[in-house]
Amino acid sequence: MKLIKNVNIVLPNGKIKKRGSIIIAAGKIKEITDIIPYGEYEEIIDGEGVLTAVPGFVDMHVHLRDPGQTEKEDIFSGCMAAAAGGVTSLLCMPNTEPTIDNPAVVAYINDKAKKATAKVLVAGSITKGLKSAKLCDFAQLKAAGAIAVTDDGRPVENQELLQKALKAAAANGLRLLAHCEDLKIVDGGIVNKGEASQSLGVKGIDRESENKGTQLVIDAAEQTGTSAHICHVSTAEAVEMIAQAKRRGVKITAETAPHYFAFTEKELLQKKDADYRMNPPLRTENDRQAVIKGLKNGTIDAIATDHAPHTVAEKSNFLTAPNGSIGMETSFAAGYTYLVLPGLLTLPELIKKMSDNPAAILGIAAGKLEVGATADIVLLNTNKKWTVDPLKLHGKSQNTPFKGLELAGKVAKTILNGKVVFDEAVDSM
Repeated sequence: MKLIKNVNIVLPNGKIKKRGSIIIAAGKIKEITDIIPYGEYEEIIDGEGVLTAVPGFVDMHVHLRDPGQTEKEDIFSGCMAAAAGGVTSLLCMPNTEPTIDNPAVVAYINDKAKKATAKVLVAGSITKGLKSAKLCDFAQLKAAGAIAVTDDGRPVENQELLQKALKAAAANGLRLLAHCEDLKIVDGGIVNKGEASQSLGVKGIDRESENKGTQLVIDAAEQTGTSAHICHVSTAEAVEMIAQAKRRGVKITAETAPHYFAFTEKELLQKKDADYRMNPPLRTENDRQAVIKGLKNGTIDAIATDHAPHTVAEKSNFLTAPNGSIGMETSFAAGYTYLVLPGLLTLPELIKKMSDNPAAILGIAAGKLEVGATADIVLLNTNKKWTVDPLKLHGKSQNTPFKGLELAGKVAKTILNGKVVFDEAVDSM
């Protein structure tokens, strides 16, 4: 048995137990108590009244780049980054090379991930090769171990095909994640259309791209009576569309990413740095506030990172760089700094957006600190401030928009299946 003592514990009911103890046996949480139980333990972790125990984070939007682009990231390096960020379960996206559109690629990922420092869940693609032409065999993907489907990186462009996909996903017990975008509207844009595109003299991405795509997914879910999850929400209009759909009883859930509640296009204008280029792009202050409001009132259910590694060389040219930023190691600290410290969310509310809610959306047994649950636990030092140094992060890539910023809240230890897979004290030696 293992003992974690003198820790503040965020419980499933949203309350925080002060200076409690957690006993772990056979990879499960055996007991949560107010006292320090006597007994023989193979390992004792003392939080000294400073550390806070929370359930392991579930990041439902991660690009591991494996297979095919392992110079950017691979399953092992991505999971090292996950562990350093307190992420114990992650959903990997299918835009790999080859695409995760067949059982062989699902099997490859599941087999390789057995030795990783996080649990890798697999999202197969909705269409073969992400081409919006032919649906994948969802039954085969499910049998191979996929738990969700998405064409993330691209939308399903045909509405009739999207409706068929929603029905097929529901029939096979797979969660469908929707990338909401109209490629005709995007038309080669690289930043938010408006002040950013005008000041930089580049083609912009009109917000109508995301808004139109969001409405199409909502309509498809409503018309078929099925559920859909909307990825990386960034516009005020999309937040409102989702809120209205939920009020009508449409089975919609949604996520946003830390960069959308932390930054606006102003950062891009100031730095002209491709690490601040992602899709959807950074928007306006009005959009940032709408995203925060959506997180506060429950319109946006989850915080995911859209962790998208790229090499330094790729990101060196602002105009030609691919979209995307990494985020697993900074996600909690960003949430704590930009949402909890200003009083916008409580710590338990933030944790729920990063653990319990995404686990529930994906239908996996994770995200709860309770007796009988798997001992996927993160110990946080909410008092610690740290400066994000891309060279000290644990993945292969460095393209973080949080670089150089001082954030509050640090992962001290990450425990996976009862075993410590990240220890900041050891890591920093």
